[in-house]
Amino acid sequence: MEPDASDFTVALEILVKCRVDFIVVGGVGAVLHGAPVSTFDLDIVHSRAPDNLDRLISGLQELDAHYRGRGEQRLRPKLAHLASPGHHLLMTRAGPLDILGTIGAERGYEDLLLHATELEVAGMRLRVLDLDTLIQVKEETGHPKDKAVLPILRETFLEKRRRGD
Repeated sequence: MEPDASDFTVALEILVKCRVDFIVVGGVGAVLHGAPVSTFDLDIVHSRAPDNLDRLISGLQELDAHYRGRGEQRLRPKLAHLASPGHHLLMTRAGPLDILGTIGAERGYEDLLLHATELEVAGMRLRVLDLDTLIQVKEETGHPKDKAVLPILRETFLEKRRRGD
């Protein structure tokens, strides 16, 4: 049974509890920086270090994660899949979760770490991709939905700069 609504906080709490190293990117990252955008999935870029992959698998099991778009098949992500730079579009009991090995111009967790900022969200310390880098990644990707949100992200970036955030 698919969830009726996304509860990104539940997914984030489980990943944090399992001590998974990840960076929040995408729409949720933009929202956490104050951008007035809507999003339907949680996107994260994860460390592909072997010990982190073990923790990630644990968290995904707790979230009852399986690949989306497979009808009644409930294919579960495996360690070997998550070690790749590819994208894993999952459904969890907390809503859609996209586990990304790389984003933009093949930027992985280690590449993005210097561009992540720590934010407190619902009592958790989360690494969130900074807004400037999120804009760069969306420009690199060039998908129509990414292009559509760029003006909002740029204006949010400028507004934060004006406020001294």
